[in-house]
Amino acid sequence: MTITLGGVPQLRLALNQIDSSVGDLAGNAETMVRWTRHSAEQGAHLVAFPEMVLTGYPVEDLALRSSFVEASRAALRSLAARLAEEGFGELPVVVGYLDRSSAGRPRYGQPAGAPQNAGAVLHGGEVVLTFAKHHLPNYGVFDEFRYFVPGDTMPVVRVRGVDVALAICEDLWQDGGRVPAARSARAGLLLSVNASPYERDKDDTRLELVRKRAQEAGCTTAYLAMTGGQDELVFDGDSIVVDRDGEVVARAPQFSEACVVVDLDLPAAAADAPVGLVDDGLRIERVVLSEEPVPAYDARSAGGYAERLDDDEEVYSALVVGLRAYVAKNGFRSVLIGLSGGIDSALVAAIACDAVGAENVYGVSMPSKYSSEHSKGDAADLARRTGLNYRTVPIEPMFDAYMGSLGLTGLAEENLQSRLRGTLLMAISNQEGHIVLAPGNKSELAVGYSTLYGDSVGAYGPIKDVYKTSVFRLAEWRNRAAAERGQTPPIPENSISKPPSAELRPGQVDTDSLPDYPVLDAILTLYVDRDRGADEIVAAGFDAELVTKTLRMVDRAEYKRRQYPPGTKISPKGFGKDRRLPITNGWREGTPA
Repeated sequence: MTITLGGVPQLRLALNQIDSSVGDLAGNAETMVRWTRHSAEQGAHLVAFPEMVLTGYPVEDLALRSSFVEASRAALRSLAARLAEEGFGELPVVVGYLDRSSAGRPRYGQPAGAPQNAGAVLHGGEVVLTFAKHHLPNYGVFDEFRYFVPGDTMPVVRVRGVDVALAICEDLWQDGGRVPAARSARAGLLLSVNASPYERDKDDTRLELVRKRAQEAGCTTAYLAMTGGQDELVFDGDSIVVDRDGEVVARAPQFSEACVVVDLDLPAAAADAPVGLVDDGLRIERVVLSEEPVPAYDARSAGGYAERLDDDEEVYSALVVGLRAYVAKNGFRSVLIGLSGGIDSALVAAIACDAVGAENVYGVSMPSKYSSEHSKGDAADLARRTGLNYRTVPIEPMFDAYMGSLGLTGLAEENLQSRLRGTLLMAISNQEGHIVLAPGNKSELAVGYSTLYGDSVGAYGPIKDVYKTSVFRLAEWRNRAAAERGQTPPIPENSISKPPSAELRPGQVDTDSLPDYPVLDAILTLYVDRDRGADEIVAAGFDAELVTKTLRMVDRAEYKRRQYPPGTKISPKGFGKDRRLPITNGWREGTPA
């Protein structure tokens, strides 16, 4: 349908929801040139890219390295010149990058060099406006007080007769600052560039946030997000545009790159637009690029509303994107998995096949004398279903050699089997160049139900942040999704239905050592994800003795978790930067002080 707008300025906004790689300044710049070209071909009047897209995000301690800061600043100037050379000089482009404060003076408690999480407007081959993030997050995975100093301006750029206020990520998530300042500046559009990591259920929170901020700012609000992955973080895209009343105008797809082009009906910039100080002591910095409105045209893009993923598909997609990014961005081509026939390695194998292609996934069955015939058969069945590369290497001869030399018993004997498998996987990895994927889930990692230098061996843990109950649910979803598409379900039904077992001794099942997983995971969610104490967890209806036992297991396993590889974060608090506890720790929940 063609929509004709009249009487007010029109603006075609191109939001480029893209992936970038930390440290790859040249590659990221090239990507932005390509997407700017695409935006120009769509007739855009204003183009935007995510937070710190030029450097990648998060840069962590690279922000404290002056050589990297200067390289970012130089790359920004080069990008501005390159865009002009390509014929896009008159098209304003908003870019996130790493800068430093020119006013920064060394002082105690401030990051050395006063680096800033910054944005810039490129136009006419020049950097015409720069600004820095005002609100700096200091929770969860964010350490921005460690790395950056805040900005103190309210940047406003006038494009085709419309005043566009600019913000960066946390500027929307925190009250005050640039949102009310955008209203005070009488902006027609608030554009926020973001690198907001994915968390389960965050898309609903994000939508309500953007709606609320649009109403507070009193103007149409565009929330541009990053996609892709960086180490343990996944960025899910989900860029959103809402009008001043909070009604959704456009919403981008999740977990994929996209250019969202939307025609906006916006108020003309006021002739007496405010200058000077506004809310929170922010100083309006206004740059006029073009006063004349765009000649009236028939709007052809309402932006669209991408279909939302259901909860299980959303989490599974995050795990696929996280693994794919880690493999590709670190220069690897193939992955190696120990296949036990159990649910964890089966789910990891399915994720790997979806992430890098079955032809690049190598599975190894490493049976011992305690391995059941059905587990060996389930591993082979998984290989047939997925088409991954498969081989069998029994560990019994190696195990017998160790036992003949050491005479181990009990737990030492059980763990030896796991460590032999880890050694075998690393030997194949060294020989053939695959990276090993660790199959441990969040429930096991929480209570220490994993063997150091055994099933913890690997370069990446795809389900490190997935509780066991969710492992089963995701496996069932993946099989159901395959069946709905007329494909072969990748995970053998027997791997889902049989009782979980490490198979390190005759008749062993996980519940010999652990509570039933639904109960265990409910306790762990309260303790690990929500930081509830023992008394609060008991008050929620759980047995006091079981709570005390579970929490002791969690506390004692901290040293193991520190040695586990990185893995995709999908929860509000994963085992990594989110949750930082001392290894040497005398405090025990439920024990009187």
